[in-house]
Amino acid sequence: MWIVALVVLALIVAVLVAAAIEHHRGGIGWSQALYLAPLKLLFRIDTSALAPARGAAKPVLYVIWDQSRFDSALMQLLLPADTLHVLDPRVKGDWFVETARGLTRSVYFEAEHMISSRRLLKHLKGGGRLAVYLPDIVEPDRQAFRLHRAVAMLARRSGAMLCPVFVYNSRHLSSSFTPAEMAPRKRFPALRVTCEPPRTLERWMQAGEIAHTPANAVFDMMALARMRGAPVKGGLHGALVAAAGRYGPGRVILEDTVTGTLTYKRLLIGARVLGQRFATMADRGEAVGVLLPNANGVIATLFALQSAARVAAMLNYTAGPASIVSAIGTARIRTVLSSRAFIEKAQLEDVAKAVIEAGANIVWLEDLRESLAWWEKLVGALMWRRAVRPSATGDAAVILFTSGSEGTPKGVVLSHANVISNAAQAEARVAISTQDTLFNVLPVFHSFGLTGGAILPLLSGVRLFLYPSPLHYKIIPSVAAKVKPTIMFGTDTFLAGYARTARDKDFESLRFVVAGAEAVKPESRHTWRDRFGADILEGYGMTEAAPVVAVNSSAHSRDMTVGRLLPGIQVRLEPVEGIEGAGRMWVKGPNVMLGYMTADRPGELQLLADGWHDSGDIVAIDREGYVAIRGRAKRFAKIAGEMVSLGAVEMLVQSLWPEDRHAAVSIPDKRKGERIVLATTVRDANRVTIHEFGRHAGVTELMIPSDVITVDEIPVLGSGKTDYVTTQKVVKEKLGV
Repeated sequence: MWIVALVVLALIVAVLVAAAIEHHRGGIGWSQALYLAPLKLLFRIDTSALAPARGAAKPVLYVIWDQSRFDSALMQLLLPADTLHVLDPRVKGDWFVETARGLTRSVYFEAEHMISSRRLLKHLKGGGRLAVYLPDIVEPDRQAFRLHRAVAMLARRSGAMLCPVFVYNSRHLSSSFTPAEMAPRKRFPALRVTCEPPRTLERWMQAGEIAHTPANAVFDMMALARMRGAPVKGGLHGALVAAAGRYGPGRVILEDTVTGTLTYKRLLIGARVLGQRFATMADRGEAVGVLLPNANGVIATLFALQSAARVAAMLNYTAGPASIVSAIGTARIRTVLSSRAFIEKAQLEDVAKAVIEAGANIVWLEDLRESLAWWEKLVGALMWRRAVRPSATGDAAVILFTSGSEGTPKGVVLSHANVISNAAQAEARVAISTQDTLFNVLPVFHSFGLTGGAILPLLSGVRLFLYPSPLHYKIIPSVAAKVKPTIMFGTDTFLAGYARTARDKDFESLRFVVAGAEAVKPESRHTWRDRFGADILEGYGMTEAAPVVAVNSSAHSRDMTVGRLLPGIQVRLEPVEGIEGAGRMWVKGPNVMLGYMTADRPGELQLLADGWHDSGDIVAIDREGYVAIRGRAKRFAKIAGEMVSLGAVEMLVQSLWPEDRHAAVSIPDKRKGERIVLATTVRDANRVTIHEFGRHAGVTELMIPSDVITVDEIPVLGSGKTDYVTTQKVVKEKLGV
């Protein structure tokens, strides 16, 4: 009996100590601290990020993601006692909420009435603190977006500081407003409060040096607070373990066309077992080559390397032996992980031979699996939650190699935080859930295929189906008809190819398609919308940004743009001679790479000096934050002193001949400096026809190609992008330059 009394006494002491600490550090009342202390112990609530919000100068407006009934109760205990809380009537009668109301000031208020509330404005103008709760909607419709305008109005008229708050994991509580099938319930999940430093509305509107409208500024700050909630501790492996705990270890999360399905637990067991072996093959932080197709094995291998604290260097097997040898030298790769079955089926024997001749050792995964001892499998089964070697979030996680569409490929070194942050940035802008299935045809050696097509769904509880090649235009539609995905990623080239061979019902299960890597043509957008009922959400990115920088969504979408910048990304535009209304874009953010590895400095990580990366793209950004790509800086030709976008030339010709492929390149010209040459698959293409079409379209004479050559096909990289290096070589050969 005395033991029970001691335990109870110890618990009481622990609660009192925790309450005293919270009262002292948090600046809240003693009664609040007493109620809060047991909750902090029970839910392991991390409130370290809340200090700036609590100490913000008045007037201050706290804007909180309202994910569960518990959120409003918790916030009433965490925020200063003089805060007026505007509670949603949905929480009325909840025991936790009503108990907290007795300690603070609060009022039940229909959200719509906030728009015209003089009482709330008067409270703020009087130097008060106000907490409002916005619905947990990632992509608000027009009605829900009125609340963002209301918050902006209150902040603007009162001059209040704005502070967004997000409680990570609260949507999985039993009191969550999200249906259980979309957010599996957990009894006592660890909660973490994320909060951005308070700013005035004007400061939020100028975030990233780009002006935004007031409502969009509020929307962006809320997305930023949500993005900050993503767990980065423990790196990619730790994030996968956290996802398994959040969505259930037994949840089927991964599937391919050959080996079937994998649950979170089976995937992590495989990663642990393989990771134990990989740790003996390379030094900590060493780059290990991965030469595998889109299948379950490549995901298990990727996370095994993360578990072993080794860097996964994703090799592009479609680029040819020379490019792979270059990558091996650039990253100083000693070991390459591959599969005999894959090499044979894909007829990559020349690539494997080149790897060996480059001095790297190929480890065949089939042989490795057969050599595993029973005790290794047992250790993996028992310790599947633990990494073989822990990683720091700032450590290098993967090396991806740029496409080389305009020059020599470089190694892009991305940290664990870079990749996790980019997945979280996308999840804070595009609504996805456990009810979704993502169909990924993009290879994981491509940044879009890796982060968007693999990491994002795995960390978000979205079932992932991997298909080995995006080039199977006739097969992929029929596979999609069986898998019934709700989300698909692709490039315009691939999407146009699938549409040509698909039946109308093959893609009817899709909610939307995310397209990147190249501009989406209007005809592709119309085809997918009209035939399959799926909107193409065009985005923009670069390998150096892990890769997504901007994306359209159902809440914010505008044709002829790549959408709005993701939360946490800053940009600056530098003037470019001869181009009006746009500039060369530099980017900075949590997703921007650690740095490059180049062939002339092999194995050396060349860190970004100040965190800013030159995208090399010429863009225009409007007052609502929509980004329009004018073209690559290298994809402009200077003709008679005028800058002409080669991308715009391609779009002009694409409008004339939408069923064919085209590529515009520039070559030196003694008289004009440069001249534009069009390579096209149109058999009877000629300059006269283009000139006449351009005249009716109202384009400048400078955009009409000087020469037009016909080719059987436009060279394409494995990522789906046009291979301009090869195209230019073909053009020069045909013209005898």
